[in-house]
Amino acid sequence: MNVAKNILFQTVTRRLERNSFYIFGAFITVTTFILNKPRMRFLRSILKHSLKLSPVSYQHMSKLIHLKDICGFFFVLISLVYSLMEMHFSLLRKWAIVYLNLVMYQMDMLYMNCVCVLKACFKQINDSLTHIREVAMNGEPYILNDTGYKQRNQFLLIEIEAVKKQHQAVSEAVHTLETIFSLQLITMAVMTFTQITFNLYFIITQMKSSISISDYEKSIYYSYSILITAYHLIKIMLIVWACETGKRQAMEIAITVHEIFNSTSNEQIKYELRLFSLQLMHHKNTFSIKGLNMDASLLTSIAGGVTTYLLLLIQFLFAINICDKKSPMSMEDSV
Repeated sequence: MNVAKNILFQTVTRRLERNSFYIFGAFITVTTFILNKPRMRFLRSILKHSLKLSPVSYQHMSKLIHLKDICGFFFVLISLVYSLMEMHFSLLRKWAIVYLNLVMYQMDMLYMNCVCVLKACFKQINDSLTHIREVAMNGEPYILNDTGYKQRNQFLLIEIEAVKKQHQAVSEAVHTLETIFSLQLITMAVMTFTQITFNLYFIITQMKSSISISDYEKSIYYSYSILITAYHLIKIMLIVWACETGKRQAMEIAITVHEIFNSTSNEQIKYELRLFSLQLMHHKNTFSIKGLNMDASLLTSIAGGVTTYLLLLIQFLFAINICDKKSPMSMEDSV
């Protein structure tokens, strides 16, 4: 079914590209409104975790998030205005395109911001464990007297217990994040794949098109397709970068725990560290959505899929030209 049947398209591929945009965009928008209350509860819990960060870490993270969001917002807005000014669409349709793009952008950046906060929390946990390791290594019985040694061990036990509770809370937040944003991220990944594939195809077909158009029209067409491709590519790379670095930060915690275990001879501390290790085994803290890992493997899969389907589309195009040599290849209309 062509949900954009009122728009005149010259090719099937352009219809598929536009229909996929409207379907995926509408789905993400509806999902955003349905999950509004759970998302707000989750954001309140994220706020509590962020308040526990050190001032330096909090300021660094805030600068990164604000810079990314502001630059990205203006990039999306300017790109949309530049492209839609040249399109002969109704005002309602233009507003719908702008609205869907901004909703999808805001939700993707919200997910990335939450991942950045959780990554900062994992880093703080690892820093606390590093401090515990230094205390454990510099306070063996032959250095401290008996009273100081007992006080040191009691302090370490309290610190380890506090870090365990913090790690448990952050791990639960990671699980909640995956639950709330699962549908949105799966749709985003599929939409990224389709948009990059189709727009690269449009650029190639226009380069091989026999229809002559003015340089101005050609620049508008190329600019629109290149901006869409660049936007989706940069967005998925930023999200994958945040998830990949967050996963690595969480994995470093297990390494630090084992280093502390090897640095102490106290049985109580070792017992608490064993419990902590079991907790780490139960919480993988990999940012995955319904089996879809948000890491470098996702970029590899998208790149492979784009290459495969792009070659298929080009083969179909050549087959059509061979079967109907009299009809020139129609130029793709930009939307």
